Amino acid sequence: MALTLSVDTARWRAHQKSVIEQFPGLVPVCKGNGYGFGHERLAEEVTRFGSDILAVGTTYEAARIKDWFSGDLLVLTPFRRGEEPVPLPDRVIRSVSSVDGVHALVGARVVIECMSSMKRHGVKESELAQLHAAIEDVRLEGFALHLPLDRTDGSDAVEEVIAWMERLRTARLPLHTMFVSHLKAEEQARLQQQFPQTRFRARIGTRLWLGDHEATEYRGSVLDVTPVSKGDRFGYRQQKVASDGWLVVVAGGTSHGVGLEAPKALHGMMPRAKGVARAGLATVNRNLSPFVWAGKQRWFAEPPHMQVSILFVPSDATEPKVGDELVAHLRHTTTQFDRMVDR
Repeated sequence: MALTLSVDTARWRAHQKSVIEQFPGLVPVCKGNGYGFGHERLAEEVTRFGSDILAVGTTYEAARIKDWFSGDLLVLTPFRRGEEPVPLPDRVIRSVSSVDGVHALVGARVVIECMSSMKRHGVKESELAQLHAAIEDVRLEGFALHLPLDRTDGSDAVEEVIAWMERLRTARLPLHTMFVSHLKAEEQARLQQQFPQTRFRARIGTRLWLGDHEATEYRGSVLDVTPVSKGDRFGYRQQKVASDGWLVVVAGGTSHGVGLEAPKALHGMMPRAKGVARAGLATVNRNLSPFVWAGKQRWFAEPPHMQVSILFVPSDATEPKVGDELVAHLRHTTTQFDRMVDR
């Protein structure tokens, strides 16, 4: 009995193919928990569709994935002087976001991040003149721009890239390759047309692996079902059951990421109102679980345990049976499955 990630492999791979075709030179990204699939599985997929490069989040991820992928590995976290050294092969490319970082990586293969409107990290326009001397001692693979997902000010992503291309050109820096993130296919095509001598390579993770929501599904196995009556006490805290029904023990707990949720940016009154409602219910120990039974998401009977969750299913629903599987709406990037099944 397990929390299972079920993958419609043919559909998943068809989606991968469509994204790869839209973005020539695509750089697949495998970071964190491998977008819910795991590093080894994504390395296998990248090898299968023949990419020459794979982007990872950290040097520690690169040290693990190097044994599963034989091409170039691009580390997205920028190098910092004084960081813990991790033994890595020469095919690893380091991202750098400062002139000092470039000076510290003599002989290394590097991609230089430029400061975008994300304002996260990157070299600034005022520092470009200093890069001339610095890049003499490294193997420059290109420059990079990590762009925001939303542009609430009405600005244009392509114009932001063009502005940086002009700055780099004015500074007489090489423009053979530009790595970009969060561009649409038509936006990359516009850039490629305007700068035919530059190779634009989109770094894509979420859209590549998780863009088709119907291709994957989490399922938790029912381990136990106990009938309860209104007023019965149960669980660690011996709370009372609010009405007749069943306590359903299902595979999937905090060690799997069940009950964990990344903060969300809310836009508009309706999402905000729902967020306030959820917070209000939580204060009286009413928390909606990710598990679905008989067409409805069911409530946690109490906070999820380490490896299982206990749900309350009211008596007006169909009684679950041991061995049934409940679909679970879980976030891939925070979930750890027990097993993966290709279907």
